[in-house]
Amino acid sequence: MGSLKKPQHAQKNTSNGRRSFLDVSVLLSCIAIIGGGSAWGLDTQDITIQWTQEGKRLAAHRVTTWKPKTEMVLVPAGEFMMGSDKSKDRLAYRSELPQRQVYLDAFEISKYEVTAIEYLKFVLETNRPPQIDWRYEGGNFQESMAHHPVMHVSWYDADAYCKWAGMRLPTEAEWEKAARGTDGRLYPWGNEPAGLSRANFGRTGLSGPVRDRPERLLLYPPIISVDKYPNSVSPYGLHQTIGNVAEWVEDWYDPDYYRKAPDRNPRGPESGSTKAFRGGGWIDSTTTMRVAMRNGADPNSKYNWLGFRCARSVDDGQRSGGELHVSELTSSLVK
Repeated sequence: MGSLKKPQHAQKNTSNGRRSFLDVSVLLSCIAIIGGGSAWGLDTQDITIQWTQEGKRLAAHRVTTWKPKTEMVLVPAGEFMMGSDKSKDRLAYRSELPQRQVYLDAFEISKYEVTAIEYLKFVLETNRPPQIDWRYEGGNFQESMAHHPVMHVSWYDADAYCKWAGMRLPTEAEWEKAARGTDGRLYPWGNEPAGLSRANFGRTGLSGPVRDRPERLLLYPPIISVDKYPNSVSPYGLHQTIGNVAEWVEDWYDPDYYRKAPDRNPRGPESGSTKAFRGGGWIDSTTTMRVAMRNGADPNSKYNWLGFRCARSVDDGQRSGGELHVSELTSSLVK
């Protein structure tokens, strides 16, 4: 997944935060023409947007009246098949090898990727500026974006959100088990290859919100609501573990980690320079649309193809059985 850094002079904002985006959009369009497809992964971490007084009032109204999609599902304790077997998956990369049985304690994980409306409450309560793509009505997103996955979040942003919500990011192993179940399947739904009827990937079109804005090509890609594609949920009921946006996980990333990870509750290397992310996004090709695919990125990066979901540990006596369990997030999210 390639990316282009925006030149520093294009990252500054005026004091009132409402600078016209025309000059920047023209620059980004030039970058897109020069850089081709690599510009799609543009890192916009140095651009900030500021609230207007009316915009912040509107945001506060939204978080008290719009219902978020905050369900979680239980993944019971037990073993699952982690990694890839090259004899069964010819697309497998070296970082996915070898395939083996790994035991995980029980945990709960978000049924959906964290959405814009959920992240908005966090932004307001922690006094953060609006997201780069929230450019409407004084720092808000368009209504049609409310249940799109939040993007342009660094690993540190994702980690802070999950902790604020009383949870944490899932480990790589937890994410993989939740996405594929226990039988080593290649996709959340089984072993049939991903297609456009099951996942949002391989997209470069202009469909969707803000199609009239030229900067949309780089800043607001063709993503969709997190509850779409009910025919492609994982064995535990998770939506869109591949496609739409890729997802940050807790671990430091090491391409060789699967060769040396423990067989019980692996949590990744103790240190590193990049953080792992899982699940291909809207920009990715067919080879990436597999639940075993893994990669890493600078934890400070903020991309328009990368979001996250949260998880939390479960005591052995707190939940029992292997059935799907649905619960709400902490009351701070829905009060």
